[in-house]
Amino acid sequence: MMATTEGREMTKVEQDKKPLWQRLGWLVLIWACSVTALGIVAWLLRQFMSAAGLGTPG
Repeated sequence: MMATTEGREMTKVEQDKKPLWQRLGWLVLIWACSVTALGIVAWLLRQFMSAAGLGTPG
């Protein structure tokens, strides 16, 4: 038998719903990883450009 809340049956999604802090934690973790990956790609591109003799005047 499914659990009920306020006289209605809860769906499977509602039963498996994680706490807000946990969902926000995953969001922040995924965001931080994507920003880090983008930074690494940008750094690598700068290294390749510098090795090829390209750069900013200065």
